[in-house]
Amino acid sequence: MSLYMLSKIFNVHEHACSKDNNIDIYCMANQQQESMSSLLVAAIDFGTTFSGYAFSFLHDYKRDPLKISANSWNAGIGHLVTLKTSTCVLFDAAGNFHSFGFEAEEKYSNLALDEMHHNRYYFRRFKMMLYDKTELKRETLIEDDKGKKMEAMKVFSAAIGYLKEHLHSTCKRQLTDIEDSDITWVLTVPAIWTDPSKQFMREAAEKVGISRDRLVIALEPEAASLYCMHLPVHKDSENSTFGVFKSGSKYMVVDAGGGTIDITVHEVQNDRTLKEIYKANGGDWGGTKVDASFKKRLAFIVGNDVINAFNTNHRYDFLELLTDFEVKKRTIKPSLTEKVTFKVPTTLLQTFHEMHPGSNIKDVVTSNVRFKNQLAWTGDKLRMEAQLTKALFDESCKKIVDHMHQLFRHPSVKDVSSILLVGGFAESPMLQEAVREAFSELKVIVPQDAGLAVLKGAVLYGHQPKAISGRVCKYTYGVGTMIPFNSTIHPQSKKITLNGVDLCRDKFSIHVRVGQLVKVGEPQVKQGYSVTTPDSTTISFGIYTSNDKEPTYTTDVGCTRLGTLTLDMPDISKGKNRGADVYMTFSGTEIIVTAVDQNDPKRIVAINVDFLG
Repeated sequence: MSLYMLSKIFNVHEHACSKDNNIDIYCMANQQQESMSSLLVAAIDFGTTFSGYAFSFLHDYKRDPLKISANSWNAGIGHLVTLKTSTCVLFDAAGNFHSFGFEAEEKYSNLALDEMHHNRYYFRRFKMMLYDKTELKRETLIEDDKGKKMEAMKVFSAAIGYLKEHLHSTCKRQLTDIEDSDITWVLTVPAIWTDPSKQFMREAAEKVGISRDRLVIALEPEAASLYCMHLPVHKDSENSTFGVFKSGSKYMVVDAGGGTIDITVHEVQNDRTLKEIYKANGGDWGGTKVDASFKKRLAFIVGNDVINAFNTNHRYDFLELLTDFEVKKRTIKPSLTEKVTFKVPTTLLQTFHEMHPGSNIKDVVTSNVRFKNQLAWTGDKLRMEAQLTKALFDESCKKIVDHMHQLFRHPSVKDVSSILLVGGFAESPMLQEAVREAFSELKVIVPQDAGLAVLKGAVLYGHQPKAISGRVCKYTYGVGTMIPFNSTIHPQSKKITLNGVDLCRDKFSIHVRVGQLVKVGEPQVKQGYSVTTPDSTTISFGIYTSNDKEPTYTTDVGCTRLGTLTLDMPDISKGKNRGADVYMTFSGTEIIVTAVDQNDPKRIVAINVDFLG
């Protein structure tokens, strides 16, 4: 069998792993799952709105797994103090990295005051660029605050590199002789991201000096789940264990971040590992949707043209407005009955008057039937009635709750008794109340530091990488092959003749299906394939993925070519009585495809699937 693939071959390595003449596939599959016994685990949580890092030393972990250190950040704008910093990165006019986080936010704002920001590159909340991104490549470009383009890989790498160096410096102050080889790095990614997006983050980290064999990719809801297993969130008085996390219990993890809502369902196994029982899902309904609702409301009052001009001409004030709202929205509760006052820069009102001379903002507000008697604007103060303020959360909360209702209709989710609400947006009383009200019959658990659950859980995952024992496939995976042509079922366009034999090309040979549970680190479904010509000295496999459970051909809609795997078979003495067995292993968050010569088991080739080819 030989297929002509356009995809780039990625990291093709020959292996000769054997044990008593039996193939030890695990020697290749379990690399990512083996504990590295590092002196230090350092985790980076790269978020849409905020990012941060945390770490713990091995000796501390053994005594107290929750002894995890995190850095404190201070914002110059808005006087915000947090254990994460703003996900903003600034480059100078030549495209060189300048700063990250609150520092970048402050610097760019000050440049804007002096009208010196136009030739700089400023990226804010850019993580969402990778959400559900189609055709993602290493060369993909991303637009900055002004629409100027830069390679996304450069932007993400700069951000990760800054956090890595900051973390490294902090750790060295505690343990001066720490070396890179002593550190296991953990980088978090949303579980609902596509395979190319996850690989993109891994390569961005590798570009700033994080060695591939020292890097672990952690899925955000899984990390949060691990962290909460160590917390006394629900005491079971009968057996002194945490009832929510006892063996056999099932619970839903809702990781509500700034950009995405990442949901998965876990079952606790007898060995205390976690098995995913429903595929990762969710959407872009995070806390930034509330920010967007606030900006829409302002635009509805003063006009989009005014908001755009204000954003362009008074960048410092615009960023200060957003930061003030970020702080204010955390205090909004369902029990709110009084008016809420938002401080609005006077330059916004000034911009309105410049663009609409003769108009009075008070008249505009009072004449708007939609906001009648619910909103007042005086000077630099915008006052909203309680109901109007709480309505800013309606869109996001409704979409989250509606989606959760749909999940609970699925057979494998019906008997879930608890909901674990984590992530930065989970700290919002409005979201908490919406979930509790919609699912009053279930236990809804919000850990005290919900916004740090992913970050701290990522540290724990670095210490115990085998904590996740099973995951549910989000896609169908397989290889392209040829089978005997049958004119009654195969289209004529698929017919190909080799050595006088009619074959059907582009047949999708399924290895694992969407929704199927796979054990992490174990080879899935051995499939045997034969050469198509007696003189073939190689056998090649095109690797494909599909959104469908039962794809027929690799050319079907929803199918994507991922790469190719080629195994040398120089001995042609057996003619067509030769072939290879192919295994797919889901190791960590990556996929390894392995082919083994059926006549020479020591001849093995394996690749890490390249999703960015």
